[in-house]
Amino acid sequence: MCALKTKNIISAGADRVSSSEKLTKIDPKIAALIDHTILKPEATRAEVLKVCQEAKQYNFASVCVNPHWVPLVAAELKGSPVKVCTVIGFPLGATSTASKVAETEIAVRTGAQEIDMVLNVGALKSGDHVAVKTDVQLVAEACHRHGAILKVILETALLTDEEKAIACALCKVAGADFVKTSTGFSKHGATANDVALMRKVVGPEMGVKASGGIRTLEDLETMYTAGASRIGASASVKIVEATAR
Repeated sequence: MCALKTKNIISAGADRVSSSEKLTKIDPKIAALIDHTILKPEATRAEVLKVCQEAKQYNFASVCVNPHWVPLVAAELKGSPVKVCTVIGFPLGATSTASKVAETEIAVRTGAQEIDMVLNVGALKSGDHVAVKTDVQLVAEACHRHGAILKVILETALLTDEEKAIACALCKVAGADFVKTSTGFSKHGATANDVALMRKVVGPEMGVKASGGIRTLEDLETMYTAGASRIGASASVKIVEATAR
């Protein structure tokens, strides 16, 4: 039972509090799937630090933040198994490849271990597959030089099923480690159908991350069943605490 709940119960008049393992223990396998995310532009230092503390408490896979916060998060998570994740070319994906590579180099040198880059959606929809592949490949190479992994955000809300399949195939050939559904800043977030399609195209050896609109344990379970191996969420604490009920 958390300290705050215990304090409230005692304040209400109880002189003894009991707590069972069933009430307090969350499912670590669920927590290990989640990138605990805070990407809103107005996020403050205090909010980012709170997310870091929650990630260490629950053993989430990573903390995902905007690049400005990478050094702070790296310092806060030092010595912890929780990884430092950041976003590149976010949220539009329309910056130059050189800019994405430079962002990536700075991020990994300042502590990022996982990079979530946004695909060049306009190039994909224009049929410029060479540009899309090159964009991903050069960022992947920058990541891998420093031992970081690359997740590529497709922004599935803006793509046809054919374009999603092409994007997944290009990311796989270009050396990405994961494909990811959404930024969370577009028309809608992850859907089970999109996750299933992405998993079918990339096969079992590549990661699939579902993000955007995942707010409950049921949402997470739906995406996992569809083929997601990582989940991006800001409601992470609510999700894992639901496993203890």
